[in-house]
Amino acid sequence: MMVQRNGSNIPVARQCRLLGLSRSSLYYRPQRDAEAEGLERRVLNAIDELYTARPHLGRYGMTDALAQEHDLHVNPKRVRRLMKKLGLEAVYPRPRRNTSQPSVEHPTYPYLLRNLAITAPDQVWCADITYIRLDRGFAYLAAVMDWYSRCVLSWDLSNTLEAWFCVEALKVALSQGRRPGIFNTDQGRQFTSEAFTGVLTAAGVAISMDGVGRAFDNIMVERLWRTVKYEDVYLRDYGTPADARAGLERYFEYYNHRRRHRSLNRQTPGAVYGLAALPRRAGGRQAGGPTCLRQAGGRPTSQPVLAGPAGRDRIGIGDGWSVAASAAVAAATLRSASATAAGTLPMQAVPPYARPETVQRMGTS
Repeated sequence: MMVQRNGSNIPVARQCRLLGLSRSSLYYRPQRDAEAEGLERRVLNAIDELYTARPHLGRYGMTDALAQEHDLHVNPKRVRRLMKKLGLEAVYPRPRRNTSQPSVEHPTYPYLLRNLAITAPDQVWCADITYIRLDRGFAYLAAVMDWYSRCVLSWDLSNTLEAWFCVEALKVALSQGRRPGIFNTDQGRQFTSEAFTGVLTAAGVAISMDGVGRAFDNIMVERLWRTVKYEDVYLRDYGTPADARAGLERYFEYYNHRRRHRSLNRQTPGAVYGLAALPRRAGGRQAGGPTCLRQAGGRPTSQPVLAGPAGRDRIGIGDGWSVAASAAVAAATLRSASATAAGTLPMQAVPPYARPETVQRMGTS
């Protein structure tokens, strides 16, 4: 107690004024009967027991469980206060990570696709970012896509949300010798940055950006993320950046050249866009890397091929790589060796969908 009642030259009233303390509260002693204190201890113990067994219970569910299982009839406000006192919070799905954070310093551009009939490849390209959940943290995936053919022209992976990996993906897509009339993105700071828009302006491409809160303005690439995650990421449950990079390289080759779309009259995106697949070695592996523009034997291809990130088993961090180039790629989990057409990977004893943490996030986007 900072107030000295005896042995001080300063009166108690003045000490209270100096401390901003009401004098009446100095002498107040809470009067609580033993029955009320006993009830609160019972409720605290019951909440602790119920939360340990079912941590998904919020204040309303906890209130019902207290009444049903412990015959303790208390109101939700008391339950909320006591859960806060115990430091408990219900386990529930949080809002997903938002990869489209705007920047007030960057200029934005109007949306140019409203009521526009998109009837041919290279009329509109689009790009976006999504996240890939790993065992320890996240990797961020950026892709450039042709709107009409749904063909993925380039992609890159990063462990930060800086603009550089989006710029690299854009440059790789443009380096294949074709240009879109319009390039559409959202208003995330990566796409409104001068580094990104400058590349498009220099190439003579019109820039289009989604309206705020309008996910359907960029619906083709949003649909791509759902396809990638449900057909590859959630099934394989990548643990490291190296796993993710190798698996996504394999999946995008399958997506462009072997996955047929009903909206494309049962053709593949690569066939509609005119993207040539690399020849495949025995065992189903590509001959050459993802940026190779030549066929086996050194003969140049007549059409471009999918250009992936340069570091095949590494993940960029802006000024370096987080995994050595010679790092071995760990086996990714899959139900069986032939469970997907995106390639064959070794099988682990426990499939990812049998583990609770994987099942819980199967519904995330």
